[in-house]
Amino acid sequence: MQCRTNTVLIVAAVLGLAACAHSPSAVRETVLDNGLKVVVQTDNRAPVVVSQIWYKVGGSYEPAGSTGLSHVLEHMMFKGTERHGPGEFSRIIAENGGKENAFTGRDYTAYFQRLEKSRLPISFELEADRMRNLRFKEEEFLKERDVVMEERRLRTEDQPESLTYERLWATAFVSHPYRNPVIGWMEDLESLTVKQNDAWYRRWYAPDNATLVVVGDVRPGAVFDLARRHFGDVPRGEVPPPPRVVEPPQDGPRRVEVKAPAEVAYLLIGYHVPVLASAPSSHEPYALDVLAGLLGGGDAARLQRELVRGRELAADVGVGYDLTARSPTLFMIDANPARGRGVDALERAILGQVAGLQSSPVPEEELDRVKAQVVARDVYSRDSMFYQAMRMGILETVGLDWRLVDRYLERIQAVTAGQVQAVARKYLQPANMTVAVLVPQPLDGRPAPRRPGGPADDVH
Repeated sequence: MQCRTNTVLIVAAVLGLAACAHSPSAVRETVLDNGLKVVVQTDNRAPVVVSQIWYKVGGSYEPAGSTGLSHVLEHMMFKGTERHGPGEFSRIIAENGGKENAFTGRDYTAYFQRLEKSRLPISFELEADRMRNLRFKEEEFLKERDVVMEERRLRTEDQPESLTYERLWATAFVSHPYRNPVIGWMEDLESLTVKQNDAWYRRWYAPDNATLVVVGDVRPGAVFDLARRHFGDVPRGEVPPPPRVVEPPQDGPRRVEVKAPAEVAYLLIGYHVPVLASAPSSHEPYALDVLAGLLGGGDAARLQRELVRGRELAADVGVGYDLTARSPTLFMIDANPARGRGVDALERAILGQVAGLQSSPVPEEELDRVKAQVVARDVYSRDSMFYQAMRMGILETVGLDWRLVDRYLERIQAVTAGQVQAVARKYLQPANMTVAVLVPQPLDGRPAPRRPGGPADDVH
């Protein structure tokens, strides 16, 4: 009982911190006449600003045979306009003491700068210029396409765990473009042309298909005026609606085996699950988020406690779920077996833990502890201006409302043990499951591949 009381006190303290870190009153929004949405959050803790522009286009928008278009275009956005030559964008930002980069995901492409607050006009001027004035030179395109192909070799084809991850998604989805890697299939990259990339840019890059998010030591009204000055004359596009492909229900377990040179086996299990934009019941994504925390959220979570430290079947284990994806996604469990242990035994043990959550409600003390961890993770992410902006940008870009950021904590707190058990029973079923296994092959003198980072986003 003492532990449960302490957990509740932790939650209360964290919620108080959350109210300080992000107040709805500190966020303002407007929409320019050309359709550009501007969201501004004031954060006066330091004289700096983060500016991010989000385009509603990513890997899941790409037609079959043209995968990788969005990520190659992300690279081309640094190759200049009539006003600014190749590499000049990055040089100007650096000369003004800032940092910039970009990333492409399944559902979005985003560009960002971190700057001292008085330098924000420079960011806006450069982003407004390349929003519609990009130059597509054949030699620059071919160079960047080669760079992306080399990225694919280094980050996927030479990384057996990334390769296994890619094969899992290609097996779990049969029609939805989530089956394709964001970086693109190599065969598609080899055939991409500069004309395709130019057409893709002109189709999706427009103010009425973008959201500008600014967080920092700024006044919203001043930012809105600045946005009108720099972006206001950018013409609207004729942006088509995003593609909507419905994945047919899975009617039985699927398995794929990947054989590649590696030192350690790797196990991935994915279940089809809903997200905020598509859930039949509004509480389900939050219950799935709590379920992910129960199974894999830290050292006290069930899989770490039982399979890593307890039975010593796994060297490490993780659980992932993205409730803000644009389309239904996968609830993922991944693990490496401990030395001398097999993948089959590890898979059975993981499924046994899932069955335990399906058969018995989570004790309230454990549920409170996991909620406290989920809330703490959420609150501490708000210490970063970048991640405050990123969360709002993602929500807006996938068709949701940035205000869901402020509702997240209360929705998590409202999740019950019965709801967690219900989503585990409903979605974590064998017929809804895809399993991918990396079967290590001899290295033959080659160095062991390093463990990759998350492969869902590709960064310029």
